[in-house]
Amino acid sequence: MQYKQLNELLQTYRSEENGNCGFRVLAFPCNQFGLQEPGENAYEILNGLKYVRPGHGFELDRNLKMMQKIEVNGKKESKIFTFLKSRCPVPDNFIDDADKISWSPVRNDDITWNFEKILIDHKGQPYRRYTPTVEPKEITEDIEKLIKQCEDETITK
Repeated sequence: MQYKQLNELLQTYRSEENGNCGFRVLAFPCNQFGLQEPGENAYEILNGLKYVRPGHGFELDRNLKMMQKIEVNGKKESKIFTFLKSRCPVPDNFIDDADKISWSPVRNDDITWNFEKILIDHKGQPYRRYTPTVEPKEITEDIEKLIKQCEDETITK
């Protein structure tokens, strides 16, 4: 499960150990993809993770902030996703099943499914976008590169 891997990354690249250059995650739940996020709000979603899937008392790392549920595509798309998508090229050009599209209008830069990830640098600029099939552990090189860039800039100031 991707939440477990995100926790592992957060423990590896703790902000306490890396100062302002540490790794943090903002999770934006969305129910636009197969109605797979039925929780009404962050509280319900967090309880679902803790008691159902993966369950067994699972808790997110404190550096992973679960935001309120939003829409990431279409007419009611959150402004933050309008910004992120405008700055980051699409990693994979298509949604493979048109029947899964539940929003309008459909655009070529739409988020394609749950757990699409966008890595943002220390200045708040989107760096790279990853398809949902890319697991969190697969982006460690990019995380390390951005932490190093941040540390290098901090040293030169």
